[in-house]
Order: sequence, then C-alpha cells, then structure tokens
Amino acid sequence: MTLKIGLTGGIGSGKSTVAKIFETLGIPVYYADAAAKRLMNENEVLRKAVTEKFGEQAYKDGVLNRSYLAAMVFDNKQKLEQLNAIVHPATIADGNSWMSAQTTPYAIKEAALIFETGIQEHLDYVIGVSAPTPLRIERAMKRDHITKQDVMARMQRQMDEQIKMRLCDFVIINDEQQLVTTQVMELHKKFLNF
Repeated sequence: MTLKIGLTGGIGSGKSTVAKIFETLGIPVYYADAAAKRLMNENEVLRKAVTEKFGEQAYKDGVLNRSYLAAMVFDNKQKLEQLNAIVHPATIADGNSWMSAQTTPYAIKEAALIFETGIQEHLDYVIGVSAPTPLRIERAMKRDHITKQDVMARMQRQMDEQIKMRLCDFVIINDEQQLVTTQVMELHKKFLNF
C-alpha cells in the first residue's frame, strides 16, 4: 500500500523545490495548485459554478481568466472563501483519486493549504518546509515579480508558519545553510522502510 505524504509550507518556503527533489527519486508528486487550475479549466461543473459566482469574465476565450479572478478575491475574504468553497472539494477529490492510483512505496501531495482544508485527514504523514521570513519574502518577490508589500499581504492570509510547522510530522529546513537534498534523502529512506 502506498503511503500518503503531504508536503506543505508558506509562500516562498521552497516546497516546490523539495517536491522536485522527491520526483528525481522516482516519487510521484501531486501539485494541488496546478491541479486546481487544471480543474477550473477542464471540469464543466467547476466552470459553471465559477461563472455563476464570479461572472462571464471569469473565463476569457474559454480559458480561466486568472488575473481577473485574482483581482476579485485578493482583498475580499468573502469572495476568496466562495472561490475556495467551489474549488477545494473538487481538488481534494481529484487528489484522493490520484493518490489511490499510485503504486510506489509512497506518494506526495504538495499543497499550501493542507491543515487549512483538512487534507491531513487523508494523509499518513505531513512534511513541512520552513524558511526564514526574509528569505521567503525575497524568493516570492523574485518568483512572482511582486512587491514586498504584496508578499507580506499574502503571508498575512496564510496560517502562521510556526503553528503550521508544529502540526507537521517532519520539517525540512530550507534556509540556504543546510542541505535540502540530504534532508529529503533521510526522509526518503525513512518512508521506504515504513
């Protein structure tokens, strides 16, 4: 039976980098954010729900209008909750279906919102990726081409990093001082022996 492992961390923590290392070891990774975007484009029920809630402009030339939707929910907690209520259940179901089809000793679900959405109930273990706040801000600014204020605003909407890491079974420190690959290899060996 395949072990179900969650991988989470705040913005700029480097969870995608960690996920890619697991992939090089032959471990399949489900990227929840990418899956949500794919489902919002391909799943007719989701498309209809998003269009009904956010208007025809939510799709442009038949494709999800991400900038329009992001602008709608960015400073509006109620609209963000409405969007999440539409998208999260479909993404969770898709992730569970994907996970049950895996045949490797373990598989990973990479998601920013594991505890916030209750996904941990479907997982055997959760790995957290932690990095110092200044480094997270710097990484997110570079990656997303946004201002420090934008990154800080996103961080404010996420679960506190220290609380999130305490909820995790394992924590990888991604502070550019410790080797991430070594930490991943240690967990890889552990999971293969569970």
